[in-house]
Amino acid sequence: MSAFDRAFAVTVGQEGTLSLDPSDRGNYASGRVGVGPVVGSMYGISAMSYPTLDIQGLTLDGAKAIYQRDYWTKAGCDKLPAPLAMLTFDAAVSSGPGRAARWLQEAVGVAQDGLIGPITLAAVATHQGQGMRLLATYQAIRLRFMTSLPQWSHNRGWADRLMVVLLASTQMEALA
Repeated sequence: MSAFDRAFAVTVGQEGTLSLDPSDRGNYASGRVGVGPVVGSMYGISAMSYPTLDIQGLTLDGAKAIYQRDYWTKAGCDKLPAPLAMLTFDAAVSSGPGRAARWLQEAVGVAQDGLIGPITLAAVATHQGQGMRLLATYQAIRLRFMTSLPQWSHNRGWADRLMVVLLASTQMEALA
């Protein structure tokens, strides 16, 4: 199983299946609660992010293709060691590829431009043998961001997700 396949399985397991919650702005193509019909989200793919997509007709394979194209590749996960790629991918899905890349750059101490290039990759390589610490630092940065959001007070599931993904990442091959 490829690193992407493993990361996808973990992340999509956190995202769930069809949601038609009318209080979730992601379920509206407009991105605003109460504006237009509730279209929903499926496998974490939301009507707000993909307003022309047939959300309720989305298959798991269709979601996987979207995740690989719009999150795995855009966040540079294909260039990272598998455990770090899993965390970066999950962060890209929940907070956007640019923010996920900037968190990685913060974790390795380089300028945060949101693009995983040679400088970021070289900095990641300097953490060889310190993989667990890097993974924990990355998740701590995500957690600090999430706790700063107004929605944090009623969404303990985000903290659970961070720990589930961290645990899954430690079960992948060691950081090279």
